[in-house]
Amino acid sequence: MSKESIVQLSGRRKFLSTAGITAATLAVSPRFAFAEETASSDRKIRIGIVGGGFGRDFFFHEHPQCIVEAVSDLRTDRRELLMKVYKCSKSYESLEKLILDPKIDAVFIATPAPDHHRHVMTALNAGKHVLCTVPCVMTLEDCESLRDAVKHTGLTYMMAETSYYNEITISVRKFYKEGKFGHLISAAAEYNHPGLERLFFETNGATTWRHGLPPMNYPTHCTAFLISVTGERLTSVSCMGWGDDSPLLMNNRYENPFWNETAFFETDQGRPFRVEVNWKGAYRGAERGEWRGRDMSFFSPLGAPPGAPLGNESIIVKSSEQIGHDGGGFVQGENIVETYKQPLWWETDMLPMPLRHTSGHGGSHTFITHEFIDSLINNRQPAVNIYEAIAYTAPGIVAHQSALKGGEHMKIPNFD
Repeated sequence: MSKESIVQLSGRRKFLSTAGITAATLAVSPRFAFAEETASSDRKIRIGIVGGGFGRDFFFHEHPQCIVEAVSDLRTDRRELLMKVYKCSKSYESLEKLILDPKIDAVFIATPAPDHHRHVMTALNAGKHVLCTVPCVMTLEDCESLRDAVKHTGLTYMMAETSYYNEITISVRKFYKEGKFGHLISAAAEYNHPGLERLFFETNGATTWRHGLPPMNYPTHCTAFLISVTGERLTSVSCMGWGDDSPLLMNNRYENPFWNETAFFETDQGRPFRVEVNWKGAYRGAERGEWRGRDMSFFSPLGAPPGAPLGNESIIVKSSEQIGHDGGGFVQGENIVETYKQPLWWETDMLPMPLRHTSGHGGSHTFITHEFIDSLINNRQPAVNIYEAIAYTAPGIVAHQSALKGGEHMKIPNFD
């Protein structure tokens, strides 16, 4: 192991030690393969929901140990919708007003991505635990300041990364823990959202935060597919971008010229990892991963649009001693190819009974709901804590800088 890897692992182990988690515990923790078991405490968490768009797609009102105390959005229509969804009679016109409510223990922030750092810092400084949608920040400087704020306040921070609790990722994490892959050779992930330009503008013509968003500034749906399975860190990257001089990209706040970006990462385990985030082109909408091993490989379905039910079946390939021939008549190994029948993990006791139903982004929304509430009830670190959130986010920030420099190979700082 390199000196750099030893230093990185040391920092992560120091955090685990201070959190009361040993390396041995992490290796067998059910949270690393599944959600935590339902807590037995009678305590209830009072939460505030901020953001009436994506914020209404979760299930805090169904969790037996959670009360939705209040909701907030800058727009009256969205506040009213949040109140209806969460069956809550209290609302505030802004996050700043909501966090003054002394009854609120925690806040779910589902506001535009560029506002996440400011909003999370505001909530932490007000003494509130935070669950926030992705990505956690937009700059490397904000990675550092957010990490330091979480450490200083001692409060719980969790990023609501859907790929961590995608039904497929739960299965793959289980296979990895069981050693089914043998040696994991490489991995790949892609997030395809063709037609994103339709979300660039409001109906009145005003630009939204998505206008010109660099693809790699929204990397977590991809990076989580590997990092959440193995725990490794991405250490360097070379990235290329594609743009077509479209007027739709002009004058965007990010000064981003790219519709699509493809990154080639190296990990602290010496593993290659290819990531694509694509906003435009003849792509099939997808959030998917591939894990290629010596003994077994796993390939996510190809055809499901982001957040939709699975479009087709996953494929498992198992190594075999059988010999066959390729199209040219040359001898080659005949590996075993199988379709994988995906278990519905949300039907199991991984979730409290009221949350055992399907939900958005591959069944992940109920798991995210439970993981955050359960981590607070049991005073433990959530699976996607501040260190994991930054590990998912920071590599994409560096990757975009690499693309702006024509694919220059760049090191990724470690924030553990």
